[in-house]
Amino acid sequence: MKTAIHPTREAYAELQLAYDFYNAALFGGELPQCLLTLQRRKGMYGFFSRTRFVDRVGQKTDEIAMNPAYFASTSIEDVLSTLVHEMVHLWQHHRGAPGRRSYHNKEWSQRMVALGLQPSSTGEPGGAATGEQMNHYIMAQGQFIIRTRELLASGFALTWFDRYPAAVARSAKRGHTAAGGLMPVNTTPPPLVEVEDLDVVVEAELAQPDRSHRRKYRCASCGISAWGKPGLHLVCGSCRADMRDTAAPAGAAPGQ
Repeated sequence: MKTAIHPTREAYAELQLAYDFYNAALFGGELPQCLLTLQRRKGMYGFFSRTRFVDRVGQKTDEIAMNPAYFASTSIEDVLSTLVHEMVHLWQHHRGAPGRRSYHNKEWSQRMVALGLQPSSTGEPGGAATGEQMNHYIMAQGQFIIRTRELLASGFALTWFDRYPAAVARSAKRGHTAAGGLMPVNTTPPPLVEVEDLDVVVEAELAQPDRSHRRKYRCASCGISAWGKPGLHLVCGSCRADMRDTAAPAGAAPGQ
């Protein structure tokens, strides 16, 4: 008889287990709980967004999002280092002094190093340790890799992964090549010394999409508004009057 599977329960339980493990092992259990999500965002391994969610009684919580498109094209250490990277942002939001919006400041950088993750703007030794967009690599004898080996030795794994993973460019001078197509999950990776990670943190609010090509239309009768591309001829669903493009010259016909 086929065993029942519960993908949602399994995938999110694993992320929660990893969060709780690192919270205890690296942060002394001082981090509050947050909402862990899986989100695909091009060029982003993960991000942190403060007080992004609220429940029905007004309680707010932060979000750490992980991009499953990279789960199969990077090692499990890579993926978990992204989680800890974002946990440092969460720690700084609650316990420290975050930089403006997405800026990775000195305090954040120093905490990363203390945990065994070296910030680098290039993902290479010698890159800037602070900045707007920040990569990192795993320090060979740092606490992160020591604790992560303990976690993996306990049997921890990420069960579910994207069958069509995102390609990850690696530095040729370190012997890495660009990964593309379907790749197996690396469950027995070699010891890591340096790995890259990309993070674009969103701490206050997610960047709004560019709507500069959209126009606002207003009903000439009741004043209700709608948005759409230029040149539309819209009719109000309430009073059946024409809706005017508010950016069009006075006297222009609907749709101009």
